[in-house]
Amino acid sequence: MEEPTQDVSQPDNTGQNKDQQWQQDVINRLAFASLNEQRRSRRWNIFFKSLMFSYLFLILMMIYLPDQGDGMALKHGRHTALVEINGIIADDSEASADTIITGLRAAFKNKDTAGVILRINSPGGSPVQAGYVNDEIKRLRDKYPNTKLYAVVTDICASGGYYIAAAADEIFADKASVIGSIGVIMDGFGFVEGLNKLGIERRLYTAGESKGFLDPFSPEKRKDVSHVKQLLGTIHRQFIDTVKEGRGTRLKDDKRLFTGLVWTGEESVELGLIDGLGSSSYVAREVIEAENIVNYTPTESVLERFAARIGTSFASAVMQVIGTQNRLR
Repeated sequence: MEEPTQDVSQPDNTGQNKDQQWQQDVINRLAFASLNEQRRSRRWNIFFKSLMFSYLFLILMMIYLPDQGDGMALKHGRHTALVEINGIIADDSEASADTIITGLRAAFKNKDTAGVILRINSPGGSPVQAGYVNDEIKRLRDKYPNTKLYAVVTDICASGGYYIAAAADEIFADKASVIGSIGVIMDGFGFVEGLNKLGIERRLYTAGESKGFLDPFSPEKRKDVSHVKQLLGTIHRQFIDTVKEGRGTRLKDDKRLFTGLVWTGEESVELGLIDGLGSSSYVAREVIEAENIVNYTPTESVLERFAARIGTSFASAVMQVIGTQNRLR
């Protein structure tokens, strides 16, 4: 019997088929990856365009819709205008001079305003910012002599807060309110002994003999301390003069008034720091006789807050789109 012979005339295509299959698989993977990237790019482009359209639409709304943030849209005939001072009085705070003055000007300007209440809840702050508001109140009172301004204290009206209140026609507070602190303060720390104990050498270079005065890491100099005390004394004198100008003969002859102490609302009536006890609603109803209160305090509107958030999202989307397009190149 003859043994079967292998037909060597037909080539073995198994290896070649595997190579072709592998190549096709790689091509398919690359194609799908490219397609996915293109889809992502299209989605981001659509999102980017939608976001830009929303942003532009919001800007148009803010331009053409009336501002609802300062109480002006709430005019209902004769009313009491309210402007609030909350927190630290400073240039970069909610209670900045610009914010307060903007509200006061709008309140006085409205012909339906029967009287203005400046509601204060502040421990004080910048004497400069408080001085701006005090000066503006006096200007507005001169310009609108028939419109009275009443300061109403809630929890506290101290230092710069009282600096502003002193310009009002009258001041009211609760019996437990804290009033006063007519003084000036500057504080800091000294670390000279601490550096010595740690073996740290302080190196300070200045152009100007007193440029580094009151440096907390250098020993105090008598002339520097004397200069600061003189500076604080000058500002204190300005504060006292402003209070005396605003309160006049209503102030009692008490040496404690300008020492920086504080008093309750009840004690403040006796000392002449305020005129009576009462809340904003009491002053509006009983003193101004216009119970309807309209808030003129400038606030960030809903549209402005939304615009700020949209702006942040807009910038983030731009960066992501740019990153996606760079990956596709």
